[in-house]
This record gives sequence, C-alpha cells and structure tokens, in this order.
Amino acid sequence: MPHFLDLATPTAAGLRAILDDAHKRKAARAGFPKGAVDADAPLAGHTAALIFEKPSTRTRFSFAQAMRQLGGSSITVSAAEMQLGRGETVEDTARVLSRMVDAVMLRANSHATVEALANAGSVPIINGLTDISHPCQIMADILTFEEHAGRPVAGSCWAWLGDGNNVANSLIEAASVLGFDLRLGVPHGYDPDAGMIATACARRGSIDVVRTAAEAVEGADVVVTDTWVSMGQEDTKAKLADMMPFQVTGKLMAGAAKEAVFLHCLPAHRGEEVTAEVIDGPQSLIWDEAENRLHVQKSILLWCLGKL
Repeated sequence: MPHFLDLATPTAAGLRAILDDAHKRKAARAGFPKGAVDADAPLAGHTAALIFEKPSTRTRFSFAQAMRQLGGSSITVSAAEMQLGRGETVEDTARVLSRMVDAVMLRANSHATVEALANAGSVPIINGLTDISHPCQIMADILTFEEHAGRPVAGSCWAWLGDGNNVANSLIEAASVLGFDLRLGVPHGYDPDAGMIATACARRGSIDVVRTAAEAVEGADVVVTDTWVSMGQEDTKAKLADMMPFQVTGKLMAGAAKEAVFLHCLPAHRGEEVTAEVIDGPQSLIWDEAENRLHVQKSILLWCLGKL
C-alpha cells in the first residue's frame, strides 16, 4: 500500500487516477446531504487515524468527512493527547497504530515525522501538511482548476507569488509530474527548496523563479498565493515588508491570462498577500478550492488503500 507523503513519488498516472476519481465522486454526490455515504461505500469497515500537531480547519473537517462519506470512520486526536514523539518514539507509535487503524493522516511540524511513521508502520501514511510540503492542498487546487477550465491541468501556466514555502514546494513537484508550467515570483532570500527545484527540472519540468510579480503572472492561467507568515514564524515585520511587492491586486491579475483564476489555500489575510477585491472577486475560486479538499482527499485515501 503506497504512502502519500509528497507529489514527486507517485507517478503521473497515479496522480491522474486520483484526480479523475475525485471528479467522478464529486459529480456523483450532487444533491446528497453532506453526511450521506457514497453509493458504493468503498471504505466500509475501515478506520483512519487523524493526528494533528498543528491547528487545522480544512484538513481536519475534510478528512473526517471524507472517511464518513466513503463509509468508514475516523479517530481524531491532537499530538498533545497522545505519546507521539514524547513518551515513546515515532516509530513505536507507528507500529501500534498499524495494529488498530487502516491508514494514518498526520499534520506535522516536521516532515521527518511523517517519514518516520511511513518507514516504521505497515499502513498508508498521508501527509496532511509538514514544514516541507502540503501535497493534499495542491491536489485540491488542481482539481479546482480542472473543473473550472473543463480541461486537464497539463499545458496550463501557473504563477506562485510570495514566500517559497511548503505549498510552493508541492506545487513545484506537481508541475513537473503533471506537465504544467510554473513561475514562482519570490523575493530574494525566500526561495523554495533548491533540491525540489533541481529534481523537478531534472524531470524536465518547466520551473522558473523570477523576482517580480508582473513577470510571474504574465499570461498565467492560475495565480496562487498563501499567507506570508506561517504558524510559529517570527520577524514578521521585516518579512511583510519584503513580501509587499508580491501582493496580488486587481492590477496584477489584469496581467494574467484573460480567464485567469485566483487560488489561496486559506486562511487569508486581506490587505497583505491579497487584496479584498481579488479574493472576494469573480476570479477567485477559493470556496470551491476549500470544498475540493474533501473530494480529492477521498480519492487519495482510496488510492492509498488500493481501491483505485
């Protein structure tokens, strides 16, 4: 059973299977109450552990509802409620949970923690967010683009603006695997992970780091950003000043493609990384994007459990 720790390890066919299944499952639920089980109930009898080292809204609700809609169940705990990395090793926790649940989703402080769980356990481990990557979020972003554009993501052009953070890293991986162009507009000193860029380019991905927002968005089909200051970060005043030239404004969006859309993984800070006119305007797909965390994560769970 495969793990879902990043977007570089699964093949293009694997990611495509997840996206195609998510499109079909979302369409099949039209008119269903949100808590109703899918007609095929593919995870009946299955349980997932949902573990949170960091606070969460979308990840927590989407994974819990995903298991419910698939016919399974979930057990949700914070790291403070268990012995993860404290009273016992991460590896021992993995061995225990593997005897009690069918899959584990972890929203972690360190990517090393999800890797340790995957190496020691015998059930699929899903990365719900780490300091290095956020693969589930980018899969939801791609699903959102495809349902809006009515075409696969391959061949499209995306622009990332702001901090080269974990979300940007996963976008780099996705672009190289699924075949879309990516320009990252980031200030000096805030580049994404150099190793991920090198790996993506070796895979013949079209990845460019640029130093102006206008160059990043020129002709782009999708403009993406994220909060500039993540949980636990310090020196916020200096960072906000460095990031301000990369704020997504209506004027900046006008430089993108005519039908360009705006995405943001949320939570958002209007007036910082994006203006209210953009995030609350007609080009914004943020609410579809947030909902699609649920739909794509259902298919990620099925892929991990060998149901696709």
